[in-house]
Parts: sequence; structure tokens; C-alpha cells
Amino acid sequence: MMKRKILTAVMAVSMAVSCLTGCGSSGGAKGTVTTDGSTSMEKVIGALGESFMERNQGINFSYNPTGSGSGISAVANGTCDIGLSSRNLKEEEKADGLQETVLAIDGIAVIVNKSNEVADLSLEQIAGIYTGEITNWSELGGSDGEIVVIGRESGSGTRDGFESITGTEDACVLRQELTSTGDVIATVKSNENAIGYASLASVDDAVLTLSVGGVLPSSETVLDGSYAIQRPFVLVTKEGKELSAAAKAFFDYALSEEAKEVIEGAGVVPAN
Repeated sequence: MMKRKILTAVMAVSMAVSCLTGCGSSGGAKGTVTTDGSTSMEKVIGALGESFMERNQGINFSYNPTGSGSGISAVANGTCDIGLSSRNLKEEEKADGLQETVLAIDGIAVIVNKSNEVADLSLEQIAGIYTGEITNWSELGGSDGEIVVIGRESGSGTRDGFESITGTEDACVLRQELTSTGDVIATVKSNENAIGYASLASVDDAVLTLSVGGVLPSSETVLDGSYAIQRPFVLVTKEGKELSAAAKAFFDYALSEEAKEVIEGAGVVPAN
């Protein structure tokens, strides 16, 4: 499947002038904020972008859902203001002058088709499925059926987080590698034997979310650490390169006390 290159612009919402003077205002800054990267962050970044523009009508905000690796590269190459990554930066990326600021913490949900009889898996069982040691749902108490293993493409922050936590780096045997969170959810929804993983913030009742080690993913279990498969949502900037007034206003707003409610509403846990 070809990688989506869809530029999603969050359109400004008209508001009364009096609303623009509240907390979070850019102080009259105008211009454009461009963000690029993680498809898993679409919901939270879309919500933040819309909320930000409601407070700052002189600024347009855009989000390009290309994946974490592409977003990091876009910052390094100077083709966007702020990169979006659903993994921490690697040491070599930091050495190249990139810096990370953790915006939120997200659970990575393990999902199956709603007809699946399996409701809980251990980390060891998940690793067994993804490395090809467990190949049939009947081995896990489910119906007889070959497990269709779905994962994300190389460079995906979701894949990086999932594999590092389950100990399956460079060992996964996948039926399909998909390029977005939405594609994973849609594929699992349409295949009764499929298993996949996706950002908790993006999962809905179209699929069944499994508990891991007896713990279901939620804002509460991510925050208290009892849900094992979780990772950061990161804002990526370039050290020594000053953000434009518009981009700085968005960066500050995203990390503000005022933005916490917006972040929580998007289904993830604010880091600050």
C-alpha cells in the first residue's frame, strides 16, 4: 500500500474578538505553523491545532501525517516547524542537533476483530504471535484460525514502541506492513483472524481492544504504569534554530496548563 501523503489542514473556527484575548493567545502573532509526522498523533494534534486557532485567528495550523521517521527528517531538513514522533529520539538523531519535548503519553492498544473470542494476552504471548511461534488462535483459547499478523512499516514510532516493549525488534513475521494507524484498524476490522496494534487515542469500538496481562489500556492505567505497552508523543525541534513567533506560540500552548484538557479529551495523558 502506498504511503499516504495527505496534507490535513485544521481550519480556523470563527470567534468573537473578545475570545482572542484569553490565556493561550499568541499576542497578535500571524503566520503559519507546519507540523509533520506521526499518524498516531493525528487526534491530539488536530484537537490542539483547532483549539489553538480558535484563540489565535491570525495563525493557520497544518498537520502532515507522514509517520514519525518522516516527521523527524522534516525537522532536520528544515521543511516543517515542528516534528511529531510517537517514540523518543535516538541518540544519533540527538547528536544531529534534534531535541525532543514529551507532549503526552499514549498506550499502544493490541486489537483484534470483534468476533474474536480471545480477550487477554500476556506480553510473552504477544511476542510469540509476532515472531511466528504462535500461529493459530486455538493455541490461545480461541477458535481454530490462522493468525493474520498486522504491523506498521519501518520508521513508524508505533512499531518502534511496540517492538521494544514486547522484545520483538527485528524478529517480527508480518502478513502485512501498513503505513498508518487508520489502515491497521480498518484491516483488523475486516479480517476475523487479524491482530494489530494502534494508538489507544485512535481506537474505537469497531475493533476489540485486548487487555495485556489482565490490564486494559486507559488513561488511568497508562498514567499509573500498570498498562505495559505505552510510549511518548514527542514534539521535535532543532537545537539552535529559533521557532517563528507563530510556531513558538503553538509550542507554548501545547505544553500549557490550558491545553491539558484538550490533550485528555483526545484520549492521551498530558506529560506536564
